[in-house]
Amino acid sequence: MLMSKELYEEKRNKLVQDSIKPLDVDEEITSAFLQIPRHEFVPDDLKNSSYEDIALPIGEGQTISQPSLVALMTNLLGLKKSDKVLEVGTGSGYQAAILSKLVKEVFTIERIKDLADRAEKTLKKLGCQNVHVFEGDGSLGLTKFAPYDGIIVTAGARGVPKPLSDQLVQGGRIVIPVGKDIWNQKLMVGEKQNGRLELSEVESVRFVPLIGEHGWRD
Repeated sequence: MLMSKELYEEKRNKLVQDSIKPLDVDEEITSAFLQIPRHEFVPDDLKNSSYEDIALPIGEGQTISQPSLVALMTNLLGLKKSDKVLEVGTGSGYQAAILSKLVKEVFTIERIKDLADRAEKTLKKLGCQNVHVFEGDGSLGLTKFAPYDGIIVTAGARGVPKPLSDQLVQGGRIVIPVGKDIWNQKLMVGEKQNGRLELSEVESVRFVPLIGEHGWRD
């Protein structure tokens, strides 16, 4: 049996109190997590687990990341309200929804059509009008709307795809999981200075692989 709206809200508040606030992220990020109903992005049979700090399957071999990791990656971008952000790997649309509360515009790209369609429908339902969903190879980015103030990649890559680096503004940041194989990844944050990315390691993570021309083969 699904929970009531009030119980979902109670559990969302507890998640933020227990798993987001201890990260010492920006206050605006904490506020975004309170506003966005994660259960709307989760399959019906898993909705009652929506506010546990865990990743959950969303179909097509993909997952919705654990909220604390979403918060960490978002915080690493160092966003401003006037920013334009590219997300690679729309998935459920949850990360894009969080970003929608923090920046001017969010462009998000997903290679799996069914996921892109579902995410777009959910985002529209929630009134996230500044999020633009596209289907395609995320490793190529979206040149049409570049450059971006921030880029967040929610799939593990072999390295930072050059198209993504090229589409980042000077002084902009990219947050991306990188690893030599799909099971051993490090979350990296890069800042573009003098045309080059200065990368630093954050922590070990595990994401689904980034499939595409500048990622892993399917």
